[in-house]
Amino acid sequence: MTLNFPNESRSYDARRNVIRFWGYDSALEVSFLVEVNALSKPDPLAGDLEAVYLEAFDAARDRIYDTARKVYARTRDGVCLLSAADF
Repeated sequence: MTLNFPNESRSYDARRNVIRFWGYDSALEVSFLVEVNALSKPDPLAGDLEAVYLEAFDAARDRIYDTARKVYARTRDGVCLLSAADF
């Protein structure tokens, strides 16, 4: 299994309070969700939480990808949720 992340796109889902991103196991697309509380606690005075969360994701991208690989190797699910406990 070689899980790659060639697409650096990510998006904030305010309804679920997660950051979405995608990886690929060969031709199979795998969706990942990272709970925002797994990233960092935002400054309560921060105006645009989406920007804060996406910046936190970008800062921890390598760690998130490593964690995503571990979770995917365990579950092999098409959608993987990464929580604070996974880090």
